[in-house]
Amino acid sequence: MKNLFDTVSFKCSKLVTKNYSTSFSLAVYMLSPSIRNDIYSIYGFVRFADEIVDSFHGYDKEALINDFEKEYYKAFEAGISLNPILNAFQQTVRENNISDDLVQSFLKSMKLDLIKLNYDNKEDYNEYIYGSADVVGLMCLKVFVRGDNAKYEALKMEAMRLGSAFQKVNFLRDLKDDNLILNRNYFPGVDLKSFDERSKKAIIDEIEEDFRIAHQGIKKLPIEAKFGVYTAYVYYKKLLHKLENTPSHEIGNTRIRVSNYSKMGLLAKSFVSYKLKLV
Repeated sequence: MKNLFDTVSFKCSKLVTKNYSTSFSLAVYMLSPSIRNDIYSIYGFVRFADEIVDSFHGYDKEALINDFEKEYYKAFEAGISLNPILNAFQQTVRENNISDDLVQSFLKSMKLDLIKLNYDNKEDYNEYIYGSADVVGLMCLKVFVRGDNAKYEALKMEAMRLGSAFQKVNFLRDLKDDNLILNRNYFPGVDLKSFDERSKKAIIDEIEEDFRIAHQGIKKLPIEAKFGVYTAYVYYKKLLHKLENTPSHEIGNTRIRVSNYSKMGLLAKSFVSYKLKLV
């Protein structure tokens, strides 16, 4: 009955995705059914790790993230885990030849959130983003290309830039919580206590360049993945546009969102663009 347990495990990852992110869940649903489960499993793994370091206040976060890592490797070695999120993820890693350096880079960035509050230089900032976001894009790309290493290498840089763009938008949107609750500042050279339009514009310009390069890669994705990834791209572009039109002092005091109604509109526009082969 291992197949039944695996099915339940992937359904748990899907449930995590739907409950933690309606926008990402919608984008995953636009992927081919043949690859959805693997993307759900990747999201479930990275979400749980992120929750440990960001949300589990009052608990021993260091012990929890270390245990999570150990349990993952036990699951990978054994080919099974009674933790359904880890059981699904280890299967995805195994079947898609996701290299361990990607998993390790991700966990390294998660652990940095426990000890590093400020990123004072671009090198540290880029390293954190690579581990927290770029490698997630690369894990997903491994699933999208289904073993085509040449395709993977050809799209690797664009996948990383899309991961970077998504993460930087999240940083900008979460400025209030990161600063006031977690006491973190990811943006080097930016004083969050006096966050101004000039600082905001520099960050947005950087994100726009990431999106520009990422868009070129989306157009080259396999048909099974293209519409789903494009849907996520359009959503984050809309979120960035809202942030751009929000005064800098308000970004630090509120969390900008895209309404569910707007999301449906974006989905419709994305579908039209996709059908007209504009992407």
